[in-house]
Amino acid sequence: MTFQRARSEEQREIRRRAILDTAASMLDEMPVADVSLNELSRRAGLAKSALSRYFESREAVLLELLDYFLQTWLAELPAELAAGVDANLPAEQRAARLAETLSRSLADRPVLCDLFGAQGGVLEHNITLEVALRHKRTSLEALATMTDLIHRHLPELGDGAQPFCLLTMVLAGALSAYCPPPPAVLAVYEADPSLAVVGSDLRDALRQGLGAALLGVLPRTG
Repeated sequence: MTFQRARSEEQREIRRRAILDTAASMLDEMPVADVSLNELSRRAGLAKSALSRYFESREAVLLELLDYFLQTWLAELPAELAAGVDANLPAEQRAARLAETLSRSLADRPVLCDLFGAQGGVLEHNITLEVALRHKRTSLEALATMTDLIHRHLPELGDGAQPFCLLTMVLAGALSAYCPPPPAVLAVYEADPSLAVVGSDLRDALRQGLGAALLGVLPRTG
């Protein structure tokens, strides 16, 4: 399919959406690192020069997708936490339920975790000030939303809620690079399980990491 040049703002928005949808479908097939501007242009039916009229770089495309997937997750997370965290439990038990619910929710969204992992080291490079400002403002709003939600279920965290939310996203991105491990490493772990410091399952690895983080920031009682 070959697009004609958009003549109106409405047409431009349709084209932008089509490019984002194409990039999202690529992320269902490959990691962030393998998404190239050449392949995106080809799949979208646009020359690279034409695509640049809508997005300045592949990083700008992927950052916008990160913002979208993050907002979508945060819109769905309240219901997941309400179902997974019993408000009547003691703080430490609520913390364990919170870690379990977050780990399950994030593990079910591997693309979002992959984008978290690429955010600071890759995606926030090769972008203009305008794109960076828009992304950071959106990210700050998302952080505030998540902090409020976590604080609602575990108010004992106090000022530790925001650092925990930041750590959650960083940890999800970092662990997604290791879980599952590549075939050669998985074979090593099967031959010698004592070498498997990080588990092969993203959900389990996140649960352990988030659980330890929550215990670290939860105020001591007694």
